[in-house]
Amino acid sequence: MEQIKNIIFDLGGVIINLDVNKTIAEFNKISNTPFESVYTQLQQKPIFDLFDKGLISENDFFEELQIHIKTKIKKDDLIFAWNAMLLDFPVNRLNTLTKLNSKYRLFLLSNTNETHVSEFENQLFKAHGYKNLDPFFEKVYYSCRMKMRKPDMEIFESVLKENNLIASETLFIDDTNHHVIGAQKAGINSLLLAKNKEFEELLIENGML
Repeated sequence: MEQIKNIIFDLGGVIINLDVNKTIAEFNKISNTPFESVYTQLQQKPIFDLFDKGLISENDFFEELQIHIKTKIKKDDLIFAWNAMLLDFPVNRLNTLTKLNSKYRLFLLSNTNETHVSEFENQLFKAHGYKNLDPFFEKVYYSCRMKMRKPDMEIFESVLKENNLIASETLFIDDTNHHVIGAQKAGINSLLLAKNKEFEELLIENGML
């Protein structure tokens, strides 16, 4: 991939460790219906897409979520369960991003919501002293602030246009196959990051590091 000048990274499962099953397990402790029937990593009720797109408020999201799980419970307990999927930022990944910054234009593109942004930025600061991910990327894009989400082609086209990126010179890395397909439809070179594999390995294999 000698022509690549720009890399767009996904966040969850690529830069921060993520375990959706932990959120499912926490909700199943407080829910009167199996949370798997409401939410999985691959399929979810429309409420989650709306929250990821920033089209409903945090309060409205958790109010409606209580209806889906048939439980009335404190918001703090709902937030705790919702954030349980967010794990850690391995320092080797942050170091690799710093190394890549001298060679490529780096961007972050994540399907996420304001509740999760607040939580993982707090974790990042406590563990590594960074208030946010801005030091590692030229621009950080969160779906909840763009009013669109992956895998829709419009979100990829928006990032390309705003930064004057040429699709053929751009690489996208994500751990979710349909997001990779969405980027490919926008003409972006895309790589699927396999589970338990580091993006650094993927870049080395493709002659980019």
